[in-house]
Amino acid sequence: MQALAERIESQSHQLWIGEWRIDDALNQISRRAQVVHLEPKGMAVLLYLARRPGEVLGREELLSAAWPGVIVGDNALTQVIIKLRKALGDTAREPVYIQAISKKGYRLIAQVHRSEREPPDRPSTPNVQAANASRRAVRWASATLAVAMLIVALAWLMQSERERMASPRGANPAAKASPTAAQPTVIVKPFEAVGAGVQQQLIARAIAADLVTDLSKVAGLWVVSGIETQEALQAGSSAPPRYTLSGTVQQDGERLRLNVLLADAAAGRQLWSERFDRNVKDVFGVQDDLVRSILAVLPVKVSEAETLRLAQRYTRNLDAYEHFLRGQAALLVRRRAQNELARESYWKAIQSDPAFSRAYAGVAMTYALEYQQGWATDGPRALKRALELAETAVQMSPEMPEAYWVVGFVHTQRRQHDDALRSLDNALRLNPSYADAHALKGGIYTYIGEPAEGVPLLRSALRLNPGSGSLYFLLLGRAYYFSGDTEQAKVNLNQALLRNSENVEARIYLAAAHWSAGERDEARWQANEIRALEPGFDIQVWLATYPMTNAGQKQRLVESLKEIGL
Repeated sequence: MQALAERIESQSHQLWIGEWRIDDALNQISRRAQVVHLEPKGMAVLLYLARRPGEVLGREELLSAAWPGVIVGDNALTQVIIKLRKALGDTAREPVYIQAISKKGYRLIAQVHRSEREPPDRPSTPNVQAANASRRAVRWASATLAVAMLIVALAWLMQSERERMASPRGANPAAKASPTAAQPTVIVKPFEAVGAGVQQQLIARAIAADLVTDLSKVAGLWVVSGIETQEALQAGSSAPPRYTLSGTVQQDGERLRLNVLLADAAAGRQLWSERFDRNVKDVFGVQDDLVRSILAVLPVKVSEAETLRLAQRYTRNLDAYEHFLRGQAALLVRRRAQNELARESYWKAIQSDPAFSRAYAGVAMTYALEYQQGWATDGPRALKRALELAETAVQMSPEMPEAYWVVGFVHTQRRQHDDALRSLDNALRLNPSYADAHALKGGIYTYIGEPAEGVPLLRSALRLNPGSGSLYFLLLGRAYYFSGDTEQAKVNLNQALLRNSENVEARIYLAAAHWSAGERDEARWQANEIRALEPGFDIQVWLATYPMTNAGQKQRLVESLKEIGL
């Protein structure tokens, strides 16, 4: 990617993509008086697409080009494409710059040329001008109707919110996990890796994740992970964010340098900061010291039992830890090859430390995903193996919430929902801030025909981890759909698709929601997208391994999709 940037810089003429002038040295694009700044990864992807305009470039190729040597999930690329489209004034439905090709990747459809100034006739922009004219006509034609619908929708939403606030469901068990005015909220931001090394990025990600896990063990703290801005938390939480924890990680040979800052966001001041410079082999000691220092500053009391739990780490073997981190990174990709790579890494971690319970939970998850994604030649056997390994992890570390979550996930795939809920309750008892446990529990309530019970759990999950990607929005949209709230269903399902346009399940429920709302054309458009993603899609085949056990909901979904033609 750097070589590409250098080649473009060496050209005497400026690079233009459609109407936009590209200045990669400043990470910005400009159109007449309008200047838009891009993130470095966004510029890297845009330049790579511009190198081969009109050509379909696969997601794997783009990921490798923009994130060389680093394993990241598909959602990373999806988010970059979303931001690029927003910057370019493009849309997924009517693209004039970046077009998504189902199951293949993306291509740049605007013309690419180089010149010292923008040509007067702008030969590169007829598609842009035509699309803009079409969009203006549609906007004018629908303006009155849109305003009327907006007024009705706002009135309905305000009434709905008042009813929810007055509802006795405020006593839902999920509310116990919500923050209160007296309960401080700690935002753990992703730690920044100083340098491009894969090892540094893995360690940075792991330290932030372990901090979330450690601090979540302390009663009286509401711990939020994985968000870049406090506004995201404020939008969904009843308690304002109080403390922000951030840091940088650098590995220089055998030295590990960690700079950590704890700020009081409410007061707008720095509370504490510290710089650790240790041997990389002492990463666990650094984490222990870091947690103790943070808790000494925060207004919480740590019991003796909590102190003992904080002192327990699942491994002190650095080799095992490194293999585990590589397994975690590969598992997030949700591809068959990466799933096998994750399993191999977890087993290497276990070989280095046979008592590493989190690695056993990781191996269990690879077998569960093998069943869920349809990769297993013998699905029931894969699920049985997953349950055996997950229960082994629980027996080895009965105070580990992640192990209970994996047991709950496996039971969900086996449609043993009561067992799954009990396991998730154990996970939440150990870690009330466990976003994935809230989300999976909320999803199970939808599976068993009680979607209204799942909504507050899913909203809690989004408050705890607003940067979770498409899954939480899918689960919430699905719960609203079966609750009969098609408008909220569409809002959340569209959010899911903004984050992952190839999510077939989100499109299934969005098609059904549009049909229920009488929006026939939108429903059929989604059906066409589903066929493009899954040419042989069959709802009965899809439901055969789906964990939903409520017959009425399944029948409702089947009837809606048959009406649409799926």
